[in-house]
Amino acid sequence: MNNHQNNKDEENKILHIGFDDTDSTNGKCTTHLAYLLTNVLVKKFNANFIDFPLLIRLNPNIPLKTRGNGAVCLRIKGKEHDKIKEEAIHFIENYSDLENGANPGLAFYEENNIPNEIISLSNNAMDTVLSKQIAEKIARKNSIQYHLFGKGYGLVGALAAIGCYLDADHTYETIAYRKKENIGTIRKIDKSKVKEISDKSFPHTFNNFDYRKKRVLIAPHGPDPVFCGIRGEDPIITTQFIKNLQIDEDLEGYMVYRSNQGTNLHLTKERRFSGILPFTSGHISCQLVTKPNIINGGHVIFYVKDDFNDVLPVAVYEPTRLTKIAALLEIDDKIEIGYGAHIKSNKKTLNLEYLSIKELKEASYFKNPVCGKCNKNMKSEGKNKGFQCPRCKTKKNNEVKTAIKKDRGLTCGLYIPDPIAHRHLTKPYFRYYKEKKYDKKQILCLLKNTQWISKNSGGLI
Repeated sequence: MNNHQNNKDEENKILHIGFDDTDSTNGKCTTHLAYLLTNVLVKKFNANFIDFPLLIRLNPNIPLKTRGNGAVCLRIKGKEHDKIKEEAIHFIENYSDLENGANPGLAFYEENNIPNEIISLSNNAMDTVLSKQIAEKIARKNSIQYHLFGKGYGLVGALAAIGCYLDADHTYETIAYRKKENIGTIRKIDKSKVKEISDKSFPHTFNNFDYRKKRVLIAPHGPDPVFCGIRGEDPIITTQFIKNLQIDEDLEGYMVYRSNQGTNLHLTKERRFSGILPFTSGHISCQLVTKPNIINGGHVIFYVKDDFNDVLPVAVYEPTRLTKIAALLEIDDKIEIGYGAHIKSNKKTLNLEYLSIKELKEASYFKNPVCGKCNKNMKSEGKNKGFQCPRCKTKKNNEVKTAIKKDRGLTCGLYIPDPIAHRHLTKPYFRYYKEKKYDKKQILCLLKNTQWISKNSGGLI
C-alpha cells in the first residue's frame, strides 16, 4: 500500500484523544489544557473536529477527585496522527500540575467505532469506583495506546471520556479562561449583570445565580485558569451570555464543551442496599423505618428499608435546603432517593441528592365530641365512662372520639437541592421531562455554525 493510500486511510479514521487528572487542588485545570491543545490541533494540524470537545463528569463521590472530576475527549479527523499524539503528550507533560500531585492519564484510539468494553467502562465510571489496573487491562486488550504520568490515576477518566458517546441527554458549557498573569487575582464579575442575563436567558441557560442566597454561581474561587463558565441547552446562547457580561478583564479565550452536566447520569442505576458499595452513586425506592432526627448543624438523619428489608441511614445536609422537607417525613412513607454512598467508621450512609416522595402515610388525630348545647369540646370522664361538657355538664355515654385527618404539611413530588448545593451532574428541576434527544446531524450543524473556540478575548467582550 502506498503512502497516499495510508494518508487517506488515516484521514478517514477518527482519532479519539482522552485525558484526565491534569489538575490539582492547588490549581490548573483539565479543560484549560484541552483548550490550549485544541487551539494547536485546529491551527497547526488543521484538525477536523467531528464533535464538540466533550467534558465528561465522572462519579462525584470518588475520594481521589480534585474538584469536578471531569475528563475530556477530543474526537478529530485529519492527517499526521502520530504528530498530533506527540503534541498531546507534550501538553500533558508541560501543562499538568504534576509537581502538586496531578496524576494524568492520556489515551488514544484510532478507529471509528468504540469497543463495547470501553463503553461499559465509561458507564461504570459514572457511578462506581474503578482502578487504574482495570483500566490498563482493558486498554491493552482493546489496543488503546495510553500514557501514564505521576501515578497515572487519570487513565480511568481518559478511557471513560473516550467511551462516552454522550448519545442521550446532554448540555453545553462555554468556559472562559484567564491569562496567566491574572490567575490568582479576584475575579471581578457584576452580580446584577449576571442576574439580568440569567433572567433573560432562562431556561436556555441554568445555575448561573442563586436567587435565595443572591450569589453568583458562574465562577470558581480558586487559583485556576477558569474565569467563568455558562451552562445551558444551546452553545450559541451560552457563548452570548459571556459576551454580554461586559467583563473588564482581558481574557485568554473561551471554548464550548458538550457535556453530561445537569443530566443526573450518575444516578441512573438502581441497586438493592446489600449491593451498594462505598463511594458509589445511584437511586433507590425505599420506605422510612424511623422518624427523621435533626442533628448538630441542622442536618437530618433517618433510616430506610428497601424491598428486601435491608436498612441504611440517609443523611440530608443543611446546605441542600431539603432538611425542612426531610424532617416532615414519617415512618412508612414511601420515597425514592438519589444518593452518594459514603462510609465512616465502617458504616455506610446514603447522602441524599434528590428526594421524590411517592406515598405519604395518612396521619390523623382524635377529637372529643362536641356538646350539642354549648358547642364546646367535651371532656373524657375516663376509659369507657363517656364524655361531659365542662360548661353545662351534659353527659354523653355512648359517644366516641372522631378521627381527624392530619395535614402533613407535605405533598408527594420531586424535591431537589438549591442551585448553590448542586453538583456538576445534578439535574436542575426544570430539566426533568425535558431531556434532549441525541441528534448527530443537529450537533454537526451547530459545530459548523458556532464559533465554539476563541483565541484571546478580542471580540469576546
